Formats: sequence, C-alpha cells, structure tokens
Amino acid sequence: MSEPILKVEGVSKGFPGVQALKAVDLEVRAGEVMVLVGENGAGKSTLMKILSGIYTKDEGRILVDGEEVELTSPLQAQQLGITIIHQELNLMPDLTVAQNIFIGREPRRAGVLSERKLNAEAGALLRRLDIRLDPRRPVGELTVAEQQMVEIAKALSFDARVLIMDEPTSALTDAEVETLFVLIEQLRAQGTGIVYISHRMDELRRLADRVTVLRDGAYIGSLERSEVSIPAIIEMMVGRAIDEGTRPAVFDESTAPVVLDVQGLSTKTLLRDVGFQLHRGEILGFAGLMGAGRTETARAVIGADRRDSGTIAVGGRAVRIAQPSDAVRHGVGYLSEDRKLLGLMLEQDITFNTVLASLNSYANAIGWMGDRAAKDRTKDYVRQLRVKTPSVNQVIKLLSGGNQQKVVIARWLMRDCDILIFDEPTRGIDVGAKEEIYRLMQQLAASGKSIIVISSELPEILRVANRIAVFANGRITGTLRNEDASQEKIMQLAAHGEES
Repeated sequence: MSEPILKVEGVSKGFPGVQALKAVDLEVRAGEVMVLVGENGAGKSTLMKILSGIYTKDEGRILVDGEEVELTSPLQAQQLGITIIHQELNLMPDLTVAQNIFIGREPRRAGVLSERKLNAEAGALLRRLDIRLDPRRPVGELTVAEQQMVEIAKALSFDARVLIMDEPTSALTDAEVETLFVLIEQLRAQGTGIVYISHRMDELRRLADRVTVLRDGAYIGSLERSEVSIPAIIEMMVGRAIDEGTRPAVFDESTAPVVLDVQGLSTKTLLRDVGFQLHRGEILGFAGLMGAGRTETARAVIGADRRDSGTIAVGGRAVRIAQPSDAVRHGVGYLSEDRKLLGLMLEQDITFNTVLASLNSYANAIGWMGDRAAKDRTKDYVRQLRVKTPSVNQVIKLLSGGNQQKVVIARWLMRDCDILIFDEPTRGIDVGAKEEIYRLMQQLAASGKSIIVISSELPEILRVANRIAVFANGRITGTLRNEDASQEKIMQLAAHGEES
C-alpha cells in the first residue's frame, strides 16, 4: 500500500453556533479515487475548503508527502499540488478556453501577452488529457460537461497531485458523465489522487478505490473497495439502515378527483401536444432523458415559458396562467431544479426565503413584514423539515445544498399550495435527507396535496410516484402505473417512444 500524498489528522473547525468538524482524519494516495460521502451538513464542504486553503483549521495537522503544512490560501494549496473543482463552476464565459485555463498566468514575450503561446500551451495540456476542445473557443459556447473539462484542465495546469471534485456530475447528461469517468480513469492512471464527493451510490460503485464517511462533522470510517457494501455505507452515513427498495402503495385514480388537467400543450421550441391529469392525493412522476420536455412542461404550465397552444384546468375550472404569479394564485407551487439561480435569495436569511411566497400574510398596511410571526412560523418548518442551522436568522448561502432545498420546500408548504411541482427535488442531497423528503412528499399526498415529481434518477421516480409519465422528444410517450413500471420499461419509452 502506497504512502498517502495528503494526510489529515484530527482536524477540527468551528463557526459561531456550529462545530463543523470534530477531529477528522482522511488520507489520499497517489493514483486512487477516494470517494468522500456523508449527509448534508456532515462537514464535507468545510473539510475541502480547509484543504484548498479557503478556510483555516482550528486544530489538527495536515501533511503533504509526510511534511506538516499550514494551508492559508488557495494559491498556497495549488502550489502544494492540491486543487478543487467546485460544484458551481468558476469560469468566465466571455474568455476563451485557453484564457480561462491560464488566467493570471498567461505566457508573455518581452512583457507582452502571447496569444499564440497561450493557445499552444493550452492545446498541449488538453491533448495530454485527451480533451477534444479548441483552446480558442469562448467558454460561454460550451456545454456544462465541456466547461467541467476546462475546470479540470485548469486544475491540472497547476500540476495538481490531489484533485478534489465536488459533485461533478450533478448537471451532466448520462453521455457527459461517461466522458468524465473516462477522464477520471486517465488521471488515476497518471498517478493523480482524486477526492470525489458524491451523493450518488451508483457512482460510488463505479469509481471508488476507497470510501471515507463523515457524519455530523466527525470521521466515521474508511472502507477499501473490497469491503464496500452500499447498505453498510448508507448506515454509516445516517446512523441507521434505510430501505431503498420501498415503493408507494397502489393509488386508484378513478376514485380521486382531477385537480390539474393539461391538454394539447405545445411550444415553438420543443413540446408537442402534451397532455396529462393529476389527481388529488397523487404523486405523478415525470421521467425521461435530459431535454426530453419534463422541465419545459412544468415551466409552460406555471407560465414561466410561453406556450403556443394548450388548455389548463385547475379543480375542474379552466384557468389562464400567463406568468408564475398566476400559477401561485391558483394554488400551484414550483420548486425549480436550480435552487441557487431561481429558487433562493442567497444573501437573505432563512426566514425571508421561507415567507417569500407568503409576504402578504406577514406584511402590514405599509409593507413592513411582521418579524416575530414570520420567524415563529419559519421555526415550525425548520423543525418539521430538520433544517440544520443555528437559527432562522442564518444567511441562506451558508447552508448546505440539502438544507437550502428544504427551505425552498418550506416556502411552498407555508403558502399552502394544493398542487406542488418538485423539479429534481433531491439533486445534491444525501441519501438520508432524500428519505426525509420522500416521506414528506408522501405525507403531503396523504393529506390531500397533489404532487408532480420531475427526476433524472429512475430509482427515485419508482420510490415515490404512483404513476409515471415518460417524455421523449417533447411529448409523453407513455404513462405507467408504479406497480407495472420498471427501469427497463421507462427507458424503452424514453429512448424509443414506444410502449413495451
């Protein structure tokens, strides 16, 4: 067994009101993929920010090649060969691939920047990594996956020996994920040590040489590849066993009234004659490949995108929904798949983000928000959804991704919408928090709420949806009852548009 490139011993870190890390240990060896897992709030992001020089530790030791180091800045970490690729990409869209890779380190001749040498060096680096991109191309023209490749090339341009990848596949298609995995295999063969943070158990099976588990800021243990068992990993993460095979009870829609009836929905760009019904107390899943029309349908229904044709009836009455505020007025709430861009005001606190859709209920005649009532109500939902936060006054950008998602859910629960559309509700959320959200959705449905769940994860759709509408090429190609559905049947409809 090789000696670790990077070793963490007893590292602790605290913030006001929160002990984020408690004597954590971790090792990274050359040429291995070490998958780091844990629930949201387990301390993964804090530890990675310490290793990349963004935060400083309170206690403990960090060793690189057996020598103790103090990491005080990202530049110092990079000089020691430790580089991080964040979940939110940090690229400048108006600059080229080459300019992004070498920003601030551009080659110069006689003090003048040399574009030719810049492009040549970037091209050589891309070829070494087998990344087929033109270094002269603007980054804004690239797909998310191609931008991710640019981030990797940028990281390795520092001669990174340890590459930290934080949820790198969260916004990628299946084909793009495969491209990324091929590159990871190449990096492993070249001797790069990779810290791979993911909530997806299938990625753990595929990539991990070793798995390290954190829980509540503490180191729980590490398992070698031969020892890895998914149920055991999950139990280490959450402190209890979770049954991932559960499916919802059979739902008889013939006895439940239709609360949302969409017919003939079409748009100029994609959707073609989309029609479906949602019943009271039902969870309807939208499945299909990325770009098949799932999110586009939801956005057209709530008035976020313009539709060319189609009718919408809520509670048996035809309604006109031209903008999202119309949808909310008719009791339809939408949780966007991009919570940071479209779902949250990141500089505001938890209370403000929770009451955002219900401001009229907490504002007086001159527009001032009733602070005490809003905070008391927010505290109820923070407890109900088990949001990990020191207080409801916490600025929401400081929460983990899973806890941010819970606040978005709390907003629409507070608004008391009868119809809820959950678009990728557990993206970036750990397996324990996923189960909480699944149970919450089922409780809401049992109380009479009606839910549409859009998900790229077929096990998730099968876990929660009573019926599953499958999309391909902008139309619904089939609808399956959960008891008749399987991943194979869903994929046949998604890929070929023909019922099996």
